[in-house]
Amino acid sequence: MLRDMFALSEKGVKNLKTGITATVIANICLMAPISVLMMVTMNLLAQLEGKEGAIEENKILIIVGTIVFLLLIFITQWIQYDKTYTVAYEESANRRVVLAEKLRRLPLAFFGQKNLSDLTTTIMADCTALERIISNAIPQMFGSLSMFVIISIGLLTLDWRMALCVIVPVPVALATIFLAKKAQSESQRKNNEIRRVAYDGVQEFLENIQEIKANAREEEYLKGLDSKLEHVTKNSIRNEITPGAVIILAQFMLRFGLVLVLVAGGVFVAQGTLSIPMFIMFLLVAGRVYDPFSSGFMLLAEVFAALVSIKRMKEMEATKEQTGTNVCQNKGYDIVFEDVTFSYNEENVLNGVSFTAKQGEITALVGPSGSGKSTVSKLAARFWDANSGKITLGGVDVTTVEPETLFDNYAVVFQDVTLFDDTVMENIRLGRKGATDEEVMEAARAAQCEEFIQRMPKGYQTNIGENGCALSGGERQRISIARALLKKAPIVLLDEATASMDAESETLVQKALSTLLKGKTVLVIAHRMRTIANADKVVVLEQGHVAEEGTPQELMEQKGLFYRLATR
Repeated sequence: MLRDMFALSEKGVKNLKTGITATVIANICLMAPISVLMMVTMNLLAQLEGKEGAIEENKILIIVGTIVFLLLIFITQWIQYDKTYTVAYEESANRRVVLAEKLRRLPLAFFGQKNLSDLTTTIMADCTALERIISNAIPQMFGSLSMFVIISIGLLTLDWRMALCVIVPVPVALATIFLAKKAQSESQRKNNEIRRVAYDGVQEFLENIQEIKANAREEEYLKGLDSKLEHVTKNSIRNEITPGAVIILAQFMLRFGLVLVLVAGGVFVAQGTLSIPMFIMFLLVAGRVYDPFSSGFMLLAEVFAALVSIKRMKEMEATKEQTGTNVCQNKGYDIVFEDVTFSYNEENVLNGVSFTAKQGEITALVGPSGSGKSTVSKLAARFWDANSGKITLGGVDVTTVEPETLFDNYAVVFQDVTLFDDTVMENIRLGRKGATDEEVMEAARAAQCEEFIQRMPKGYQTNIGENGCALSGGERQRISIARALLKKAPIVLLDEATASMDAESETLVQKALSTLLKGKTVLVIAHRMRTIANADKVVVLEQGHVAEEGTPQELMEQKGLFYRLATR
C-alpha cells in the first residue's frame, strides 16, 4: 500500500516502515516522564495529607528515573532521526535516478508533449516534496496514530469514561482535515500549473534575451513576466488559506478535548467516582497525547499537497517505454520503410511511406516544409516509433531492438548542434565513450577542427561554454561532425549541416562530411542542390507521402515536384 500510495521503491517502503516504528517508540518514550510526574504528584499529595518526608524517601528513585527517561528519549530521538531523515534523502536521490533512467528510455514523442520546466519540476521539486513527507510527515503521522492507539487501550482499561473524553476529539479533528482534502489537492494542482507557467516565462526570457534586446522589447516582456510571478504569489497565498483554516479548526477540537477531560474529571471527582490522582493522570496524558497531532495535522496537509506531486511522478513512470532485445542481428545496413504511418499530437505526419536507403549510398530526403523529412530520419533511428507499418535495418525490425543498442549503428549530424559546457576534448569524446585523446584529435583533424582548436587558449582543454557559446556556427557544426567520425557508425543521419553557413564555413564542413560519408549508409535531409547533386537516390516527400523517387537526373527529367523545388 505504501509503495503504491507514495511511489516508493521496495527499499524505500522497508525504510519507511522502520522509520514509522522508530517514531512510534520515540513518541511513547516521550510519554514516559508522566510516570515521574505522577510519582512527584503522589508524594506531594501524601505530604498534604500529613505524611512528612514522602518526597525525601523517593528522591533517589525520582532522580534516577528522570535521568533514565532523559537518556531513553535522547537515544530514541536520535534513532528516529537516523531512520527517517537519512533514509529519506537516500530515497529521494534514488527516485531522481529512477526518473532520469525512465526519461532515457522514453521515445522523443513524450518530450514533444512535455516542456523542459515541467520535466525539471517533476525530477527536482516533486522529488523534494516526496523527501519532505517520507522524512517527517508520514512517520510522524503514523507514529502519532500508533502511539495514540496504544495509549488509548491503556486508558480504556483504567476508566472508559475519561478515556473517551481523551479519544473522541482526535477522530473528529482528523475527519475535518480529510473532508477538505479534495479542495486542497485541487488548489495545489492549480498552484503547480501557475508556477510552471512562470518558470516557462523565466526560462524563455533567459534563452531569448538576445532577441528581446535586439528588438527593444525588454520592458514589455518583463512586464508580462512580472505579472506571471505576481500571479504565483497571490495564488500561493490563496493555496495556504484552505489548509490553514482547516488545521486551526482541527487543533481547536484537540484543545477542546483537554477542556472536556477537565470538566468531566471535575464532575466525576465531585461525585466520588474518580480519584484525584487518576484525574491528574488523565490531565497529564491529555496534555501530552495531543501535542504530536498538533504538528501532525500541518504535516498531513503537506502530505495531501505532496500527493499531487506524486501523481505526476506516477504518470511519468506509467508512460510506455521503448523496449527490445540487447542484440541487433542485422544483415547489412539497408534501411527499409514499408507503408509507414506516423502521427504527432494527433496530427498525421506520414501516410504510407515506403522506400529503401541502401548500404553504401546517399539517400536524400527532399520536399516542402512540413512534408515529414525530419520525421523519417528520426523514425529510422527509432527516436520515435511508427503508428503502423514497418522499418527495418538489415532485415531487422527496429522496434524489436532496444533503442540504445540500435543506435550504436547510427551517427547523427543535425543542423541544430547541442554542445556541453565542457572542454573541446570531452565534447568530441561524447561520440564514443572511452576513446583515447589521440583518437579524439584524429577525428577533429578529419572534421577540419584542428585549425580553430589550435587558436584556443588551452587547445583541446579549452572550455567552450554553455552549448558551445565560445564557438561560431561553423565551428560548432564541425565539432558535431568530429563526434560522428569518432563514433565510426555504419549509418549516418544528416540534417543538412550547411544550410545557414557562409561560403568559407560551408566549404570546410562539406570537406569534413565527405570524409564522414565514405562507404556509409547515408540518409540526408537535403536543402541545397549541392548536397542533392551528390546523392545516389532522392526520395521526394509531399504531405507525408512519397511523391517521387529516383536519381537526381531522373527526377529532373520528369519535371515534377523535385524539378520545381530545384529550379525555384
